[in-house]
Amino acid sequence: MRGPGFTAQVLTLFPDMFPGPLGASLAGKGLRDGLWALKTLDIRDFSSDKHRSVDDTPAGGGAGMVLRADICGAAIDAARASADPKWPTVYLSPRGARFDQRMAEGWLERGGVTMLCGRFEGVDQRVLDARDVTEVSLGDFVLSGGEPAALAMLDTVVRLIPGVMGADATLDEESFTDGLLEYPHYTRPAEWEGRNIPPVLLSGNHGAIKAWRREQSEELTRIRRPDLWSSYVRAQEEHKG
Repeated sequence: MRGPGFTAQVLTLFPDMFPGPLGASLAGKGLRDGLWALKTLDIRDFSSDKHRSVDDTPAGGGAGMVLRADICGAAIDAARASADPKWPTVYLSPRGARFDQRMAEGWLERGGVTMLCGRFEGVDQRVLDARDVTEVSLGDFVLSGGEPAALAMLDTVVRLIPGVMGADATLDEESFTDGLLEYPHYTRPAEWEGRNIPPVLLSGNHGAIKAWRREQSEELTRIRRPDLWSSYVRAQEEHKG
């Protein structure tokens, strides 16, 4: 039997949060069918005291608690013992590099990822440095822990696995696939509350429909995401050159 196309290892204080929504719908079916695999490691299992404590007060003072380097280091080492060397090890952190579609594609190409979910005030910096852990951010906001971010990132990767979403064509024209936001969608009825489906979509002219969709994607990206639009224009100019 062929092995999974992608494996995610999650180091967390709350293993019961997984697979969560990833166990439902098409991602869940893919998990049950062996198209991808999910392993959770409870960070508390690497504690050595009877209370299974994993954190301590921050050096230099301050509020909150910090996950200890020795415990997180042991958890990472255990995860890496069964991981492919190509898999990245990432720490979900608001100060990390911004997660995007290209990063998701890169993780899939490497076949897996090991994710460290922080809690409290974060993780002792020494373990991130010593284990060469890459910090990755879901966005410019703060969550209660890394688990929700991990679920969102894994959803992005899993849906790219061949066979999970069904027809590959469903992925070809989605937002960010070619650097643009996706065009608007419509379906029956043709008229609803005085609003009509754009006539071109009912014309049967596939060339005109394709051109309309491209124009809509470009216009939406230009207005709503000028940062993406600038990158798209630059890429187009480089391609022409």
